[in-house]
Amino acid sequence: MIELDQQRINERVQRESAFMESLMREMQKVIVGQSYLLDRLLIGLLANGHILLEGVPGLAKTLAVKTFADTIKTTFKRIQFTPDLLPADLIGTMIYNPKDSTFYARKGPVFTNILLADEINRAPAKVQSALLEAMQERQVTIGETAYKLDEPFMVLATENPIEHEGTYPLPEAQIDRFMLKLRIDYPDKKEEKQILERMAPGEVITVNVVATPEQIFHARRVVKDIYIDERIKDYIIDIVFASRFPEQYGLNLKGLIQYGASPRASIFITQAAKAHAFVRQRGYVTPDDVKSIGYDILRHRIILSYEAEAEEITTEDVVRKIFDKIPVP
Repeated sequence: MIELDQQRINERVQRESAFMESLMREMQKVIVGQSYLLDRLLIGLLANGHILLEGVPGLAKTLAVKTFADTIKTTFKRIQFTPDLLPADLIGTMIYNPKDSTFYARKGPVFTNILLADEINRAPAKVQSALLEAMQERQVTIGETAYKLDEPFMVLATENPIEHEGTYPLPEAQIDRFMLKLRIDYPDKKEEKQILERMAPGEVITVNVVATPEQIFHARRVVKDIYIDERIKDYIIDIVFASRFPEQYGLNLKGLIQYGASPRASIFITQAAKAHAFVRQRGYVTPDDVKSIGYDILRHRIILSYEAEAEEITTEDVVRKIFDKIPVP
């Protein structure tokens, strides 16, 4: 009976994941390399999660997000975050109508399907916090009325890690709302030459719309049904708990971790691991799915101590030690 159910899930995954190849192919018309970034964009879409992209300027973060949005039949808006941005510029405000002496809601750019928050760390905390309700509750409150956001709704935010002039650190509560935090790196020599040849002529590369919201909703339902063994669930729990109580797992990280990952990490690892399996056309989760996606979910959820910073130990180092220590089922 279990084998029959597994076979049905595998068949559904094969059927519903067909459009993913078309999505990837269209994005690769514009974006050279960056397979890690494109793969994670698909995983975020399937797992219904928001993504924070971190990388130096010029690595095609904004271009990748715009291309991704162009391949899906949805609405897309971009907000350039600046120090003088106000919450009303993001979510909207109440406008007075003198004709009938009433107020009506003018909705802001957050009312879209895919929202690009460009250089999110350039806006002050009050603007960043205006996104919290939208990201978590999928609604926005203007005046006394709560307005539901259309589905799918996805926030893709970018930030520059090297520039600190005129920037504001993201509040921990907001960082935790992002399912994935991606570190985007430079292309290699071969990819850079392809970028030069493709982009230097200055010609506009158009992509086709190859996915609809209905396809995304169907795929998400299949992702939820992907099989995850009890041993892998325990593996995920051990990874998260090792970030909170490293000494219980024989990890020599005493004094380096100030706060471990929240329960949201366990939920997000499970959801993202299922989406990772779906993209690879599998109806079941493997430990490799957990390992592959784990860094992107944990790197912004483990808060290091001053001692760790003094020793130049990063969250990447801590997560690597956890994965190396926890036995794979």
